[in-house]
Amino acid sequence: MSRRVVITGIGAITPIGSGGEGSGTGIRRGESAGRRITRFDPAPFGSKIAAEIDDFDPLNYMDARRARRLDRFSQLSVATSRQALEDAAFSTNGDAGKGVAVYLGSALGGSAFGEAEHERFLEGGLRGVAPTLALAVFGGAGATNVAIEFGLKGPVMGNANSCASGAVAVGEAFRLIGAGGADAALAGGVEAPLSPLIFGAFALIRAMTTRNDAPEEASRPFDRDRDGFLMAEGGAMLVLEELDHALSRGRAPMPRSWATARPTTPTT
Repeated sequence: MSRRVVITGIGAITPIGSGGEGSGTGIRRGESAGRRITRFDPAPFGSKIAAEIDDFDPLNYMDARRARRLDRFSQLSVATSRQALEDAAFSTNGDAGKGVAVYLGSALGGSAFGEAEHERFLEGGLRGVAPTLALAVFGGAGATNVAIEFGLKGPVMGNANSCASGAVAVGEAFRLIGAGGADAALAGGVEAPLSPLIFGAFALIRAMTTRNDAPEEASRPFDRDRDGFLMAEGGAMLVLEELDHALSRGRAPMPRSWATARPTTPTT
């Protein structure tokens, strides 16, 4: 680890806000996005609340043909990556993507899409299933689709290390760049888990909060009265770069308060 690694861009699509500025504002607002689920009927489950994204439109980030080929998990992966690249003013045109890696973590990946397609299979047989199913449910689908979308030719890896998946992806990308294995990377985590079977599976093991009467107060990870986690969907991707690589293209590292205006000179 002889090279310094810096963050030069962030992309985020979450229930409390999108983009670096939007999600930062949402965090400072201190309000939970928990509410009764609208994506499906949660009546059979003890937990009936989650944090859903209401305003995500994949057509803001990709063309209609591409959007149709990708499930929600991969759509969020591509969209947050595009935000991060734009935030970092990082062009991947031509040969620029050769040394750029993609490390993306997700506990459940395209499982929700697989669940929906299984229902279609039961109703109409194999001909009723989306032809892209096999390309959507394997563990590396998000990272692979990001690499394809932006022409990135560095190492590409997806991991599924449960709740630590996003942090693992960022840590591994940091180590890769620091050791000289890449000059830059897109790294982060994405989840799109809101489907009846997946939600029900976590309800079955009583892992989720049942504070249904006060969903805005249900997410309380450090409270001694915590009764489980609040399931949510969303994603965040970072652009990590070797310091000299960033400076060579006139880009300074992001300030520690990442939701503020970017400085024009490097920070320490």
